[in-house]
Amino acid sequence: MQSPKVAIVILNWNGRHYLEKFLPSVMRSSWSNLEVIVADNGSTDDSLEFLQLHYPAVTQIRFTRNHGFTTGYNLALQQVDAPYYILLNSDVEVEPGWIEPMVGLLEQHPVIAACQPKIRAYQHRALFEYAGASGGWIDRYGYPFSRGRVFEVCEEDTGQYNDACPVFWASGACLFIRSSVFHQQRGFDDFFFAHMEEIDLCWRIQLAGHEVWSCPASVVYHVGGGTLPRGNSRKTFLNFRNNHIMLWKNLRAWQKLRVLPVRLALDGVTGLKALFSGDAGSCMAIIRAHWAFFRWLVTGKKTHWPSRSPGAEPKGVLKGNVAWLHFVKKKKTFSEIVRHWL
Repeated sequence: MQSPKVAIVILNWNGRHYLEKFLPSVMRSSWSNLEVIVADNGSTDDSLEFLQLHYPAVTQIRFTRNHGFTTGYNLALQQVDAPYYILLNSDVEVEPGWIEPMVGLLEQHPVIAACQPKIRAYQHRALFEYAGASGGWIDRYGYPFSRGRVFEVCEEDTGQYNDACPVFWASGACLFIRSSVFHQQRGFDDFFFAHMEEIDLCWRIQLAGHEVWSCPASVVYHVGGGTLPRGNSRKTFLNFRNNHIMLWKNLRAWQKLRVLPVRLALDGVTGLKALFSGDAGSCMAIIRAHWAFFRWLVTGKKTHWPSRSPGAEPKGVLKGNVAWLHFVKKKKTFSEIVRHWL
């Protein structure tokens, strides 16, 4: 019996140097029924020429302009036929047997719609990487954190999160997902452009009655910050704006009344802290994000709303405030944070 087809789709924008460095490990993947696709977001470097010359077996999807992460993937995946997609950042190194554990997990458990591997830092390979670590959680106010990463603290991987288990979100740096579910949910929310889009998608997936898991038996190494590094005001703006939109879309009406006012106040504290520390750019980005969120509410921009399955209850939600526990109570690790609420 033939193995199910897996399509690895790498969204590229002027990332020739990443393709040259990391595509070889992807091409050495041991899964037998595999297609590798590079969807190019209107690059102006020689990415496509490099692929044509050195990797003619890689399928190319070409766009004439940069559609961002969300629309870029949505458009590309409309052209990809496979039961499983792996959405892979161009700055990720993979191990030869990284695909098998994720396919096995989803083949054995039909309720699971998506998962992610364990993600370690490329430069510091013993540490978990910022964008996902060993699976993502979220707190009641929308702050994301991970098994192995809380805010800026990335733990050393000593095997403490090696269990496959349900999580709230799987990282967009390496997202393994059933194609049928991706398209049923109409993919990423195009309005987001980039940042928070995978958390929003995973939330909608769970509200529809599916599950999202961590699969630490698979391991990859991520550079991170290749397009917009942490501390970039544009990234700060997108993270805050998209986070508020995500909360408004996916929370029930009574939850919005309890969560949004507190979250906006917490953002104010974050903005003031940034301002007094000399980071006026981040403070202004948060203010602009709030205004953009309110404009979105008033203008009613087209978006991808969730479909709720009766009884669906998302996993990986901390009932408290991770910022309070981390910055005030000095709980630095995921285990300390979660243990506080057990």
